[in-house]
Amino acid sequence: MASITIRNLDEPLKSRLRVRAAMHGRSMEDEVRDILRTALSQEPAPPANLAKAIRRRFASLGGVELPEVVREPMREPTDFGK
Repeated sequence: MASITIRNLDEPLKSRLRVRAAMHGRSMEDEVRDILRTALSQEPAPPANLAKAIRRRFASLGGVELPEVVREPMREPTDFGK
């Protein structure tokens, strides 16, 4: 089995871990093992599509009709003396 050392845990986090381990009747090491096992056994959620999320959020407000902007045709690129 592999070992891992976790440094620089802040004291409030360590205290919460100690209390959680005691509530489950196990050592802090066993509690951390269980936390990691649980967290890593879940399938990651598929990445969210930001555009779809924004569209869903504002769909109930209705669309906005904007006037078409008339544009000039593209100009020819500048000739630098070829």
